[in-house]
Amino acid sequence: MTTSSRGQPAFLTLGLIVVSVLASLPSLLGNDLVLMPFLIATPGTPGFTEILSGQAWRLLTPIFLHFGILHIVFNMMWLWDLGRVIEWTRGAGFLAFFVAVTGIAANVAQYLVTGNPVFGGMSGVVYALLGFFWMQGRHNPSFGLSLQQSTVIMMLGWYVLCWTGLVGPIANWAHTAGLVIGVAWGFLDRRPMRRAWQR
Repeated sequence: MTTSSRGQPAFLTLGLIVVSVLASLPSLLGNDLVLMPFLIATPGTPGFTEILSGQAWRLLTPIFLHFGILHIVFNMMWLWDLGRVIEWTRGAGFLAFFVAVTGIAANVAQYLVTGNPVFGGMSGVVYALLGFFWMQGRHNPSFGLSLQQSTVIMMLGWYVLCWTGLVGPIANWAHTAGLVIGVAWGFLDRRPMRRAWQR
């Protein structure tokens, strides 16, 4: 981004990172079975049976699960970089709503299309944040921030590379849902920053 800020707390962003790290530790240590109650569904269970029976948290909790060091490092770096800016400029309430909406949409899209509940990661939310910032920088001058063109190119290049399968199994439909929602949200939202931005 074109500007930076110092000295402002971003407690929600930090909290999301801490929860993600803690939730991913069992998988990173080789104990995936512990994560089963937090997948969108238990493998072998049809449809949204468990969610409809009251386990509504499964709609969101997959965003906190990561299955490799690079996976969580990459996602947490982007979350820290973009999430705290949203928290500073629009408030923690907006960030919480944004993460919940885009995270649930990304999870549901991935599960509906593939039928495989074994996936996780903050990538759908990260792509939503990237799409939001991309559109805000292009279409909302009052936002005051924009992504560098090289960042957008890298983001879209990685998105395409993931679809090739060369980097292993990726929740591509979660990426897609997050990116589409983030782009639409960023294009339609014309509100100025809620708080002053410090250089």
